[in-house]
Amino acid sequence: MEQNCAIELRDITKKFGKVYANDKVSLKVNKGEILALLGENGSGKTTLMNMISGIYFPDEGHIFVDGKEVSIRSPRDSFDLGIGMIHQHFKLIDVMTAAENIILGLEGKAVLNMKKVCEDIQALVDRYGFDLDPNQKIYTMSVSQKQTVEIVKMLYRGANILILDEPTAVLTPQEVTRLFTVLRNMRDDGRAIIIITHKLNEVLEISDRVSILRKGRYIGTVETKEATVSSLTEMMVGDKVSLDIYRPDPHDLKKRLTVEEISCENGEGVKLLDRVSFEAFGGEMLGVAGISGSGQKELLESIAGLQELTNGKVIYHARRGTDFDLSGYNAAQINELGIKHSFIPEDRLGMGLVGSMGMTGNMLLRSFRQGKGFFTRQKEPRDLAEEIKKNLDVVTPSVDYPVRRLSGGNVQKILVGREISSSPSVLLVAYPVRGLDISSSYQIYNLLNEQKERGVAVICVAEDLDMLLDFCDRIMVLCGGKLTGIVDARKATKEEVGLLMTAHKEDKA
Repeated sequence: MEQNCAIELRDITKKFGKVYANDKVSLKVNKGEILALLGENGSGKTTLMNMISGIYFPDEGHIFVDGKEVSIRSPRDSFDLGIGMIHQHFKLIDVMTAAENIILGLEGKAVLNMKKVCEDIQALVDRYGFDLDPNQKIYTMSVSQKQTVEIVKMLYRGANILILDEPTAVLTPQEVTRLFTVLRNMRDDGRAIIIITHKLNEVLEISDRVSILRKGRYIGTVETKEATVSSLTEMMVGDKVSLDIYRPDPHDLKKRLTVEEISCENGEGVKLLDRVSFEAFGGEMLGVAGISGSGQKELLESIAGLQELTNGKVIYHARRGTDFDLSGYNAAQINELGIKHSFIPEDRLGMGLVGSMGMTGNMLLRSFRQGKGFFTRQKEPRDLAEEIKKNLDVVTPSVDYPVRRLSGGNVQKILVGREISSSPSVLLVAYPVRGLDISSSYQIYNLLNEQKERGVAVICVAEDLDMLLDFCDRIMVLCGGKLTGIVDARKATKEEVGLLMTAHKEDKA
């Protein structure tokens, strides 16, 4: 084995029942290198990394760290070998400081010298160019600052091999730039870094090599400088895929919603939306951008009648020229008015679908009011389920197979198919392609575009700015519950939108 190799996997196999999550996967990561790990949903990326980090144990194969074969049976074994994984969902205690979270769980003296701890953390921060105050409380931090705490925690514990799972998913372009600068500094210091991501442009920008998995098998590793978005996509999918998102020009626009100065609060009186105003038009795709927790979820729920307003109005302009003030109406009451709102929530299997039910049962939930008495008619929901299964290429053994056992892409197709089947006038969508592979993502894009061309007002919340800029007609930006701007998606830049994501309206003025 090369002396420069930090970690090597040989013929790693992991099965769950009869399904191979990883089938004889072999790859290696060198010291002083950033390796991107790519693959569609279900390709085995996360399973493979979970075996390196001690969450799973391989059924077959060998793992070598610094040239020596090792057995990783727990996260503790992984830590002891200098391996650290930073997950998408951070594992921090909000009421503690950054320094307290970083040392939490470490063996040491009963009485800690926190001054020395903070000095050691500050030395790491200065060495790699992090932006972090060791004494700052977690609950006051932005998402990027919390991610920084997780990375510094691993470095403080001696990690020389770092695994980052979707590290840029909820960061602004400016925060991504800062993160990439830090990662390059760590690479130049000799650390080995593995990044799992779906964003191919970022892969080309930050990585040195790219390894591809497809359906649990290792396809190959290429030098990043020799790769393109198209070549990487073809390796992942196995076929050539058109990467152009179809964006028809809006035409014959009709005003569908006027949102006037709406505000809402959580149970503790904290404002989640603060006097937000805008208009949405039928035949237009209106994107919503913002750092996670800026009020995007509450905005869609307020329009759908799922969030109580403390101020303002939501006015619906019907096709026949009648206006309805929906303020104070819940979702059921809005439906009874004959107003066709469809809402595709972020939580697909909690808020959107019932996981234990099949497609038929979930179609029934949308149309149960058409039943008579205690019984409901099953034929129409079953027919609709069969139609969605056929038209959207939903991969399922049957329309009665529990949806929670299906892949994320298939679950999303079912949810989108069900909601658009009601012929809505307003379609509210939260994170429509989050975690989906390329093929499933483009099917969802096409479905939403079909609704737009039919005159539906589509309001789409997403975290991927590239997707919003390529897909939407206008983009409204929220920061801290406030509207900071609305831009033309065809003319705006990522940097412009990124600045709005971190600016307040007063600052802009």
